[in-house]
Amino acid sequence: MIQPVCPKCKSEHLTRSGVVKMRQRYHCKKCDYYFTVLKDGKSIDPYFIIKAFQLYLEGLSYREIERILGISHVSVMNWVKKYNIRQPDNFDYKPTYKVVDRTELLDLMSQKEFLKSAGCIITELGDKFMLIKWERFRKSL
Repeated sequence: MIQPVCPKCKSEHLTRSGVVKMRQRYHCKKCDYYFTVLKDGKSIDPYFIIKAFQLYLEGLSYREIERILGISHVSVMNWVKKYNIRQPDNFDYKPTYKVVDRTELLDLMSQKEFLKSAGCIITELGDKFMLIKWERFRKSL
């Protein structure tokens, strides 16, 4: 636990002084000031934020990202807005994804049809791998 400091005088000479509304109350010995420490918010591992951005940039929807990573689609949407991330404007390709383990990935890579796609990316997803492939849309004349 990180030792708090007095918000008034920045002193570290504090004593605990009870609990108010489920928050620890402190008393500064130097300036005689009483204060409470705000509760730490939930934090998400930056690994998942980066993975969410990668998947978003590959063309996956917010809900698809939610199903894959287990993180709320609203959180992903808020991160995209906060960091001003934009998907590339390329509508000629359609991404498809598949979550596989190591042996399934090796089996897929040994198939000839695997190499015939327009593009492919493999990314680590915990103890599994995510395979994202792009298929070209066929334009009818």
